[in-house]
Amino acid sequence: MLLTARPVFVKRSFIARACVISAPLFVISPVSLAAVPGQIEEVLVTSHQAYRGNVPSAELPQAIQVIDQSVFSDRAINRFQDVLDYSASISRQNDGGGLWDSFSLRGFPGNENMPSNYLINGFNAGRGFSGHRDTSNIEQVEILKGPGSALYGRSEPGGTINIITRKPEFAQEGYVKVTGGSFDQYRLEGDYTTGVTDKLALRINGAVQDFKSYRDYVESDKQVFTPSIKYLLDNNASLLYEAEYLKQDQLFDRGYVVLNNDFETVPRSRYLGEPGDGLTRISATGHQLTYQQTFANDWTFTSGIGYRESELNGFSSDAELARGRQSLYDGAGLLTRQRRYRDYESEDVSVRAEVSGSLTTGSFTHNLMLGIDAYDYDLFTLLGRYRGAKGSYALDIYHPEYGVAQPGVVNPLYANQETQKAVGIYLQDQVVLSSRWRALLGARLDDYEQKIHEQVTNQFNAAKDSRVSPRAGLVFLAAPWLNIYTSYSEGFVPQSGTDAYGRAFAPEESKSIELGAKIFVSDWQVTAAIFDAEKTNMLTTDPVNAGFSAALGKAGSTGFELDASGNITDGLSMIISYAYLDTRSLIDSVNIDWGVLVPEGSPLVNVPDHSLMLSLKQSFSIAQRNTSVGVRTRYISSRLGDTVNPDYRLPSYTLVSLFGDMDITRGVSAELVVDNLFDEVYVYNSYSPLWTLPGEPRAVRASVKFEF
Repeated sequence: MLLTARPVFVKRSFIARACVISAPLFVISPVSLAAVPGQIEEVLVTSHQAYRGNVPSAELPQAIQVIDQSVFSDRAINRFQDVLDYSASISRQNDGGGLWDSFSLRGFPGNENMPSNYLINGFNAGRGFSGHRDTSNIEQVEILKGPGSALYGRSEPGGTINIITRKPEFAQEGYVKVTGGSFDQYRLEGDYTTGVTDKLALRINGAVQDFKSYRDYVESDKQVFTPSIKYLLDNNASLLYEAEYLKQDQLFDRGYVVLNNDFETVPRSRYLGEPGDGLTRISATGHQLTYQQTFANDWTFTSGIGYRESELNGFSSDAELARGRQSLYDGAGLLTRQRRYRDYESEDVSVRAEVSGSLTTGSFTHNLMLGIDAYDYDLFTLLGRYRGAKGSYALDIYHPEYGVAQPGVVNPLYANQETQKAVGIYLQDQVVLSSRWRALLGARLDDYEQKIHEQVTNQFNAAKDSRVSPRAGLVFLAAPWLNIYTSYSEGFVPQSGTDAYGRAFAPEESKSIELGAKIFVSDWQVTAAIFDAEKTNMLTTDPVNAGFSAALGKAGSTGFELDASGNITDGLSMIISYAYLDTRSLIDSVNIDWGVLVPEGSPLVNVPDHSLMLSLKQSFSIAQRNTSVGVRTRYISSRLGDTVNPDYRLPSYTLVSLFGDMDITRGVSAELVVDNLFDEVYVYNSYSPLWTLPGEPRAVRASVKFEF
């Protein structure tokens, strides 16, 4: 049990908070604009084009990769993290014992002790603890590369990911899909949309799954339900409400151990935690309300509010990482473990309003976007820990006997109550200089504050700051099939915690320069880019004050990317994504967890130098039944597996998957997927040789889909 009572997480009135942070949005209220009669356009249904303004993505000085729902549906992918494997620029990171999605983009991860952030329909709604995000309500995933702070606010230098959800349609359609697979994995997924009246449409989708695993004792149950309603106020205005409910129960799993760089020290199925810890529970509830209206001369106004709350709690038994306290290195095969308890909660309210359109001044056309957003984010994190002497609470890694007496006392290591508030105003102007030149200028002003109460030591800390994030770019329309661009942008991300003097840490800052080309030939789309980015004020161990951190770290990433998709022949399509990333520490720094020197030039953890994804799909007809077969190959090169151990590198691997589907009869189809066809032994990611997550063996999944 915990020695201290669980602190109360005080939740303020959602309505009151929403009213307070929504007030600034009236600054750009559209009441003065005159609506024009006519039919509502499709943009009101999806809303994501208005989020980027009225500029075609081909004319933006930025690499943008879009993964459509049809791509991951064909491959029977049900996890958002797996969708991201279609981008070679994205690498998997420490996933919190398998509980959440975690990734780096262009080599830069976020806080490795938290899930990765992302946007949902343009809102900062991905914070908190939402488990493995499901694909059942995802229409497409936008990977917006490069620092996005000039528009999206407080983003990593590698880029920003925006999820576009499926919206209600007035035409009735739906499906039910049943899936079964290796390791006793079963899933039921459904989607239904219809028009209730000529102005009101609804959509209901979700999934239920019961998954066992190739990992001994590891299991996961998940239920997700995502209803939405759209109401047409008139021919030019719509109101959209989307809700989300998720419950996920999963055994915490740090992976297996690797001794002397032998990645077969124990079988990849070997679980080294304690099944008696029980399942960790994650629950999340979200609401999003969006208003959109079109006006004269194609001006568009979008505004909305999002609310999300989430919780995570449960026990785990994790390998002790301090070498001097770890009995495994004595040669007897006994793994010293800690017992931990986690109780995390978050509550997030965010609002956004944006107006976009075009106007002409002299000989120039200005494609303008002006917006304001704000959020109020509460985060509570409590970590309790039993840490015994060397050899205590141990497990034989070669002949494990589970069910040993568990420590009855788990002392609080930390208990932090943090509040973050911010308001941002942004402006972007894409100027049509001539028929062949486009210039883009943008800037964002952020005003934010943090308050932190460390309840174990009863320390209170606060910080306030304002930041301007600029963005500039130039696009040359060299030919009808070729656009060449260059861009420069800056960004920042606030950090939690305080230094030795009780002062809040300076935000992480980033700069990036990019040169790229976009090619359009027939139905092929190709984007190639080279970039150089750096990130400063990363947390390191304070070289003067022992036991404290300082914002002194600096890292860089230089790379080349290529993304292409199109048809090779009639019915044969291809998607290819390649990335070369040279990530490194730009100065000597000290790791904040272990106090070990990380010398200048050291690579960043879990980021490969080379990544390649190639997918081929052939569509044809058999006895007048639509049929397709395909193959996907992923190559990941060797990469660092432990920040403080330069000799621990994860081996490269190549995975081959097969997929196919066939219409059985009208409205009924079958799918078959074989992952890791050649049963490659590989590793997904690592934090330490004692916390290394092995990849899944060969697995087969079969689905039957009923459409109506």
